[in-house]
Amino acid sequence: HRGAQLPPLPPAAGSRLQWKDAAKPLLALTIPLEALQAVKDRMLQAMRKGLSRQTHAQANVRMLPAYICSTPDGTEKGDILVVELCQSHVRTLRVTLLGDGNQSPQVTYKIFDMPGDITQGKGEALFDFIAQCLRQFLAGISSPQHRLPLGFVFPFSCRQTQLDKAELISWSKGFSCSDVEGKDVVQLLQSAIKKQELHHVDVVALMNDTVGTMMTCSMRGEPCEVALIVGTGTNSCFMAEAQLVEMAEEISGQMCVITEWGCFGDDGTLSDILTPYDQHVDQESFNPGEKRFEKLVGSLYLGEIVRHVLTALVAEKVLFTGRSVAILRTKDVLKTQQVLEIINNEEGMAKARRVLEALGLQPSEQDCCRVQQICRAVVSRAAALCAAGLAAILSHMCQSQELERLVVNVGVDGELYRGYTSVTGLLAPECMATLLPSVDGTGQGAAVVTAVALRLAAQRHEVDQLLAPLQLSRADLERVQALMRREMELGLGLESHANASVRMLPTYVRGTPDGTERGEFLALDLGGTNFRVLVVRVAQDGIRMASEIYVIPTAVMQGTGEALFNHIIECIMDFQLKQNLLEQVLPLGFTFSFPCQQLGLDKAVLLSWTKGFSASGCVGQDVVQLLREAAQRKQHLGLKVVAVVNDTVGTMMSCGYDDPKCEIGLIVGTGTNACYMEEMRNVGTVEGEQGRMCINMEWGAFGDNGCLDDFFTDFDRLVDEKTINAGKQRFEKLISGMYLGEIVRHILLALVEKQLLFRGKPCPKLQTRDIFQTKFLSTIEIDGLALQQVRAILQDLELQASFEDSLLVQKVCQTVSLRAAQLCAAGLAAVVEKMRENRGLAQLAVTVGVDGTLYKMHPRFSQHLQQMLRDLAPNCTVTFLQSEDGSGKGAALVAAVAALLRTSDS
Repeated sequence: HRGAQLPPLPPAAGSRLQWKDAAKPLLALTIPLEALQAVKDRMLQAMRKGLSRQTHAQANVRMLPAYICSTPDGTEKGDILVVELCQSHVRTLRVTLLGDGNQSPQVTYKIFDMPGDITQGKGEALFDFIAQCLRQFLAGISSPQHRLPLGFVFPFSCRQTQLDKAELISWSKGFSCSDVEGKDVVQLLQSAIKKQELHHVDVVALMNDTVGTMMTCSMRGEPCEVALIVGTGTNSCFMAEAQLVEMAEEISGQMCVITEWGCFGDDGTLSDILTPYDQHVDQESFNPGEKRFEKLVGSLYLGEIVRHVLTALVAEKVLFTGRSVAILRTKDVLKTQQVLEIINNEEGMAKARRVLEALGLQPSEQDCCRVQQICRAVVSRAAALCAAGLAAILSHMCQSQELERLVVNVGVDGELYRGYTSVTGLLAPECMATLLPSVDGTGQGAAVVTAVALRLAAQRHEVDQLLAPLQLSRADLERVQALMRREMELGLGLESHANASVRMLPTYVRGTPDGTERGEFLALDLGGTNFRVLVVRVAQDGIRMASEIYVIPTAVMQGTGEALFNHIIECIMDFQLKQNLLEQVLPLGFTFSFPCQQLGLDKAVLLSWTKGFSASGCVGQDVVQLLREAAQRKQHLGLKVVAVVNDTVGTMMSCGYDDPKCEIGLIVGTGTNACYMEEMRNVGTVEGEQGRMCINMEWGAFGDNGCLDDFFTDFDRLVDEKTINAGKQRFEKLISGMYLGEIVRHILLALVEKQLLFRGKPCPKLQTRDIFQTKFLSTIEIDGLALQQVRAILQDLELQASFEDSLLVQKVCQTVSLRAAQLCAAGLAAVVEKMRENRGLAQLAVTVGVDGTLYKMHPRFSQHLQQMLRDLAPNCTVTFLQSEDGSGKGAALVAAVAALLRTSDS
């Protein structure tokens, strides 16, 4: 198959020379496949140029955003008005959609002829005429008085900035009304409609005929994402990812792009395939040098190309020899409709004879045959060029969606579209396109565009209502801050401590590092099935660490306390042996991440095991004492445990070494907690007034006493009920990574139930607990993540999502993670404001050491947290420092600071 290949020429009477002369134009009009491939590649380049903000201004293929963000899903229903401005008339329609998959819309229409002078007169007169037609039409049908949405088909080049906002760039097609170019045509029509006192009619959408074609073809159950018009002129449009359309305001979802490809080649990119016949047609047109692609394929020009070929053959004395052919010098004597009838296999020859005889040309049999060949060559070339353009669109869609194979429906309209999918298949083998002929793209299509816009607006409203309880106002967050402050005071008070939801546990850590710490320390980090032993060397030039990870077998985790602590000591001895430290007695800091009541820096009573541990004889005991007893049993005398800390305090301490202003620790990961340096005089639960002590807030339990009940949504309650500690750690369940995915899942279930997601189809996979990990939330919110990638993430979870579904899932994730970050900020605001007031400062500068996967991995969490904290605590300048190994390095630094404090005390 070689491009627009032609059937062989019939044997002709006459010389071989004459035969060659007759074949010349046919060869010139035949584009080989390699050349069509080059046309496709150039079209792709031109499209990319039009999509990019940098190069858009110089692009010939303009790639205009149409602000249509969805194709129909078949649920659209209601009465829609349509007004279509045509060459010589105005058509008004009322289309009733029944929500039945748009199978059988009811259509009433009327055509009003336009007075001849109106297309050259004042713009106001044109729009007044359109509005009068509309009033007359509504008077003639039983029109309801409720609000009637209207779609306006305006087939001129516009700069559109919303579906209902478009400035006319320039008139064409013989129109030149004054005072319209550069104005918003929707506004002009709406004003004219108001003048006619049609106050219940609202212009909702403006579109051109290409978009309408795509929308009517989408009405048959399967979405149609590309449209092609090849009639008098030619154009195409397709659904693209909005973020690739740099000229559009929208940055999410999909966006229909109108290529305006009729101007392809105006910069000379088609010069190698233009023939002398094309140059003649261009020079005789009213816009020489413009719309070069359209002049090769549009029906306005095909008759003219054929006429110029015939004229050339007459000059070569190959056609109509010896007859008068002056008629062929007359422009437009051959109509494209006649050309299309001549190429018909059955009737074509007879039609050719009739057409040529009507022109007074008295053709021979051979003349008719040659004219038919030429008509076929011109039409085949037009079809092949359109196929190359379509192949460029399909390849662009396939590449931008990162698909191996694209299967797509293409809506087609105009008299010339038939018969070139085979060429598209050769040029874009990775794409499988089905052509769907359009039914009244401008009328019904416009109604569907309007109906889709209304459906999306209604759905947005429903989604907003569902998510509203999760969207916290500034006043809400100030209330949370005040409640946190109150609970902190209660937790610190000797009398009130027992009933406070925020425990405010003293840690007996009395100072943060000041940079003068020196020496070698051991650290032990026990918080799960693995534990680490570290040696930390603190010197003037910084901190160096060596560590080893040891596994705790399940049998040991769940056996006796003696066996567990024996195992830990054996591992410490193994580590010291490897590090050549057995002879030294090093101070040891112990990070123990289980709930404890601390009675001194080196004294912590285990309240309960978690995370799968259940070793007997430990709960209610001092864990440091258990470790010391095991050391004695193993005759390991060089062990000196000086501090036991939790991971939040460790985080503060490890950051405090790098920044002496770090006096707050924050963890936002699987769980959440905070600690900070409080004035001893405010700590009612510990003797002494002087200096400061780090308080482990245990703020995850904030709200367990009911003080946050107003802020819990139904989704939060559903999540809480299913946890192993229902009613406990309520603040943590609004913020930490362990629960956010579950909140998202319950919201998605509610959206499916309301038919707003996954087309309301039941999703068994969504019934599974914990399918959305924190990692999923982080990935789905990455800036600039293409919706195609969001779809892929959802597909991995066996959720078949459309682009709209993907966008909605993204919005839900954003809402849930934003609330988490803002609540965390409200808690932190209470802490920094209390520290500022404690110290009697007008302005506090403080650093927060942070750790946790949600804070570190989520693309937006830290930014939202910091922004809201600035708003809620404007008198505090807060810097955030990410902790590196809080539980290891932090524990060693607690030991180091304790050693320094002991030296200064003695």
